[in-house]
Amino acid sequence: MIQESHIDAAIKELFANLKFTDEPKGLYDPLRYMMEIGGKRIRPRLCLTAYSLFKDSFCDEILSPAAALEVFHSFTLIHDDIMDKADVRRGVPTVYRRWDENTAILSGDVMSIESYKLIAKAPAEVLPEALGLFSKTAAEVCEGQQYDMDFEDMECVPMSDYLKMIGLKTAVLIACSAKMGATIGGASAKDCDLLYKYGYDLGLAFQITDDWLDTYGDPAVFGKAIGGDIVNNKKSWLMTRAFEKADEQIRGQLLAAMEMPVGTDEEKAAKVAAVKEIYASLDVEEEAKQEIARFHGQAMEYAAQIGLAPEKSALLENYAKKLIGRSK
Repeated sequence: MIQESHIDAAIKELFANLKFTDEPKGLYDPLRYMMEIGGKRIRPRLCLTAYSLFKDSFCDEILSPAAALEVFHSFTLIHDDIMDKADVRRGVPTVYRRWDENTAILSGDVMSIESYKLIAKAPAEVLPEALGLFSKTAAEVCEGQQYDMDFEDMECVPMSDYLKMIGLKTAVLIACSAKMGATIGGASAKDCDLLYKYGYDLGLAFQITDDWLDTYGDPAVFGKAIGGDIVNNKKSWLMTRAFEKADEQIRGQLLAAMEMPVGTDEEKAAKVAAVKEIYASLDVEEEAKQEIARFHGQAMEYAAQIGLAPEKSALLENYAKKLIGRSK
């Protein structure tokens, strides 16, 4: 049986050996930079974890598709940082800040292509299914990003719309990772679907955790400035829930806070403090934690339906625990 230590070693070796074309350096250096600054590797880790439920060792048939998931995710981050005007990613300058916007756009484009080159190395017998799943997911991630941008111009959004958005922007790629590993590992269609649902609900919990950390995390640990969602008027779970609970007076305070200037660091800090004070009055921080726990519980219910041996169920339990109980 594949142990967590084997997954850790495979992840480390996989990304240590991942290579991109050398020239032109102006195109490919940003790819290398993006991959070298690390990240949690949660998507390839889940892919390998799901594969481990049905196979006893790793081989090339799963490693390249697992890498594809991380490369694609990193491509989306390069472009997201441009759209969000983010200065820092994982504690270092974002690609567009280190180079420029045009370089970041083009390098992101070729990074997307690199992900397809890797996914195409899936075993021939499941390649059509793997490519179909990956392509569908890639389009959904873009749809989620568009909804996210659309929401920035709206005063508030219904919680159902928020959950749809993060389902597309975040959860589907995590769900895809689980199903990809299971599919290549030879799992039944039923088990593949259960693992997709497991990944999807974990993805929702993961994004709400990210929203919570953006407001309440430690910037030294989180790897980027705290309060970015508030500064950019992003409709996080916290903001969405605050509008749901607000009476007319507090709603007015929220709208006023969203109009506060953010031209200087002092103005940004003042806006973040004002919104956090409103959050505290509505107790949305604690409710976010409860929502994270709810989606985590639903994910584990799907995992239980697969009927795995205890030691294999533990792989899914430990993955979920590490994903949700994080500080960055």
